[in-house]
Amino acid sequence: MPRIPVTSRRGLLFGAAAVSAGAALTACTSNEPKKAGTAATTAAAADDKPGTPVTIGFAGPQADHGWLNAINQNAKDRAAKYSEVTLEITEGSNDTAAQIGQIQTLINKKVDVLVILPADGKALTQVGLQAMKAGIPVINLDRIFASPQAYRCWIGGDNYGMGLNAGRYIGEQLKDKPDAKVVELAGIDNLELTRQRTQGFDDALKNYPNIKKVARQAAEFTVESGQAKMAQLLQAQKQFDALWNHDDDQGVGALRAIAQAGRDDFFMVGGAGSKAAMDAIKADNGVLKATVLYPPTMAASAIDLARALGQKKGVSGMSELEIPASITLYSAVVTKENVDEYLPTGFI
Repeated sequence: MPRIPVTSRRGLLFGAAAVSAGAALTACTSNEPKKAGTAATTAAAADDKPGTPVTIGFAGPQADHGWLNAINQNAKDRAAKYSEVTLEITEGSNDTAAQIGQIQTLINKKVDVLVILPADGKALTQVGLQAMKAGIPVINLDRIFASPQAYRCWIGGDNYGMGLNAGRYIGEQLKDKPDAKVVELAGIDNLELTRQRTQGFDDALKNYPNIKKVARQAAEFTVESGQAKMAQLLQAQKQFDALWNHDDDQGVGALRAIAQAGRDDFFMVGGAGSKAAMDAIKADNGVLKATVLYPPTMAASAIDLARALGQKKGVSGMSELEIPASITLYSAVVTKENVDEYLPTGFI
């Protein structure tokens, strides 16, 4: 998918997210409007130069997945670039009560800004509200709280767009093939993000009347589940033309099952953007031909946003005096034609 690379180091440095995705900015509003003035003369934008010291609290779920580990690493690496930023990062937990406790500890420490990737957005809404009421602005990362009052800014991926772009890529490859068949290896079905990805995929395929989705299996975002569920799909479907797998970690298992079955009669599109997937795409010696990004670099941009909030600055290149209320990242499709560009963002 086409993308305009961010090459400037000026301003809020959305470079990390934009290198892998291209950020779409929406709903630029402020909870506490500044005094009226001409934006060109009064707006102060965050830049690379050291500014007011800022302590950022970072709380995420347990890093039990390559993508989540990359989220933590992106946050740490970005904070380390700024001499005036102190990052207070929690151990992380998938237990709701434990994560709430970790966030409350950060609130009690009176950090300047909080960045929270909740294990469960709905369940952690109240602690987000607690932080906001305590005067600590919250950057809600990816899994969204149930109320916009619980955060100052949301930044995250586009699950629907991820499925949409996977479907469009597959559709374009198969648009001239009569009676084309595709299968889907989804993620955890009780997660809203999985349902959104499937909906986007199905909506894209509606534009290609020659293509029919003949099977779908839900896995669990793990290598083991990917292998087991892919083996079932292969056993049930003796012939199809394309596979979309929602997640590159479970895709490792899916590729094992495909190799064990000796199948190479279809092509595969992955999801999220792991380094292993990109390496396979670049090698171009197997069924994996593309992956659709869900960039963990969003955590780096969340740190940039938190720093700007802590320093009471806006975003360079925008006329508004405040940072946006919502930022949705673009799910670019990585193929052998553009893989070198995206490889540095691939997570392990």
